[in-house]
Amino acid sequence: MKKNIGFIGCGKMASAIISGMQGENITASEATLELAQLAQKRLNIRVICDNKQLIQNSDIIFIATKPNNVTDVLQEICEYASNDKLIVSIAAGVKIETIENILPKSRIIRIMPNTPALVKLGMFGICAGKNALEEDIFTVESLLNPIGKCICVEEAQMDIVTAISGSGPAFFYQVIEDMARAGEKLGLEYDKSLILATQTALGSAQMIFNRGETTVQTLIDNVATKGGCTFVGIQEMKSGKSNELFYNVIEKTVKKACELGK
Repeated sequence: MKKNIGFIGCGKMASAIISGMQGENITASEATLELAQLAQKRLNIRVICDNKQLIQNSDIIFIATKPNNVTDVLQEICEYASNDKLIVSIAAGVKIETIENILPKSRIIRIMPNTPALVKLGMFGICAGKNALEEDIFTVESLLNPIGKCICVEEAQMDIVTAISGSGPAFFYQVIEDMARAGEKLGLEYDKSLILATQTALGSAQMIFNRGETTVQTLIDNVATKGGCTFVGIQEMKSGKSNELFYNVIEKTVKKACELGK
């Protein structure tokens, strides 16, 4: 049976998810008529200014507002959040317990998306509330698969997901930028260096996905033959303790994500 899907909020991440849901029955809501009209034109879906109407007419409701607005929105719709509604939150840092305190009988799924969903290469961490069914997880995964990959985790691990994939794009942007600037400093035009670094990152990521039983370390060793130029570069990374650097980056990001969720 066709599910009606509602989005409360039409920001960038919600827009990316909506764009990937080809052929679905989607309605969204926005805070003002002006925002609703802009979103409706941009996304080619019906956008209204009534959250209560939205939830009454939807089977699956994505909570896609700013995190500090989630409590107000939940209190507004709680009267209409019957047991047959599936609530999916993409609000960063908002724990399932917070949602269940207002919607105690609802089936809750929480997801952590990232911005590459905008180019259909997103990564989604998924965790489920106490009332959620196994089929609810499958439903959410089937909606998100057209725009990325999904993994299921415990909610206690969600801050790690946030650090690696939620914040991760910015870390990879920084690495690519640093490589491109190094090429520029050594005499190659920045634009050419950036293309080299970007395409190499894209290809390397695909090689990891296609590796089968091969370990990532084997992929490294296949390029960094002992005594060669890549080997020298890898040794420089090791002497600079790149593993410790990235551990610290992820650890500090996890701690910050944990603080924001309190």
